[in-house]
Amino acid sequence: VHLVESGGGSVQAGGSLRLSCGASGYTNTEYCWGWFRQTPGEERVEVATIDSAGSATYGDSVKGRCTISQDNAKNTLILQMEGLKPEATATYSCAAAGPFRAYCPPQQDRFTYWGPGTPVTVSP
Repeated sequence: VHLVESGGGSVQAGGSLRLSCGASGYTNTEYCWGWFRQTPGEERVEVATIDSAGSATYGDSVKGRCTISQDNAKNTLILQMEGLKPEATATYSCAAAGPFRAYCPPQQDRFTYWGPGTPVTVSP
């Protein structure tokens, strides 16, 4: 599975960004897909995941401000972020785990496939 993120950039606090992750190189559609973020010197944090049944979960820091979705026709994973805060500044990566049917593992190390990441900067 090959993943490439896009849509990162700079935005002022309170603004919105839409991140996309193009996926290729797979035929089995039963994967868990996720968005993670990391800042230098910090641990990588799970932002949101979505399983093959469409069930989504969100990290506590982004609940109510992010929506994860899939455009299956375009093999694209999307993260819509609203009301961004400066602490959301990070490199955002998409990842895939599986194949799993209607399941996302809680452990990050079970996400086997990772994109290179796209930077997001939120200014005060």
